[in-house]
Amino acid sequence: MGRRGRKYEAASQKVDPVARYQLEEAVSLIKEMSYAKFDESVDAAIRLNVNPRHADQMVRGAVSLPHGTGKDTTVLVFAKGEKASEAEAAGADFVGSDELFDKINDGWSDWDVTVATPDLMGQVGRLGRVLGPRGLMPSPKAGTVTFDVGKIVKELKAGRQEFRVDKAGIIHIPVGRSSFDEAALIENIMMIIEDVARQKPASAKAPYFKSIALSASMSPSVKLDTSFARDLL
Repeated sequence: MGRRGRKYEAASQKVDPVARYQLEEAVSLIKEMSYAKFDESVDAAIRLNVNPRHADQMVRGAVSLPHGTGKDTTVLVFAKGEKASEAEAAGADFVGSDELFDKINDGWSDWDVTVATPDLMGQVGRLGRVLGPRGLMPSPKAGTVTFDVGKIVKELKAGRQEFRVDKAGIIHIPVGRSSFDEAALIENIMMIIEDVARQKPASAKAPYFKSIALSASMSPSVKLDTSFARDLL
């Protein structure tokens, strides 16, 4: 690994790599260490005691953050007729069917979240090899396969975030920006942890929350004391 820059090294001196910080203290540190000239994304890495290779231990869901993520989410909706008009009125960035299928098959993928009405999922499913690896496939469990397109589009534009545990048992999810005040970041994080707690599989072993870390785009991570998360269980 190459040598880190002076600003990163200076920020690292503020964090004890062995310590487990209380949530409020960790958020304060993240803001204090932010040194980039842009508004850094603040992200959480939540390691769970699950084996996602077992279907009954897959953890996934969606959560609406009270303060959003500070990023404008680009939403694509596969819909026709009245539902297409409903999606457009709700603020969807791209709406359509056949013309979008052709464009995506040609390699286009310039959006963040996909929504589809159930009647078009037969066609959308044929894009699985393109959308799946990019995390863009709509899912009934995540609420992105629905006839209620207006509602889901509004939620997505307001900061609704999907999450899914990866092969290593970790959920990576944005919680806001370094410009957010501490109270807003804490509320967003608590909302996420509460939702992940609700998704706990019956077969998951204790402790369900193995570790939680926060980090900004350019700064070192800060590890949390997970007792507050265990209390939610």
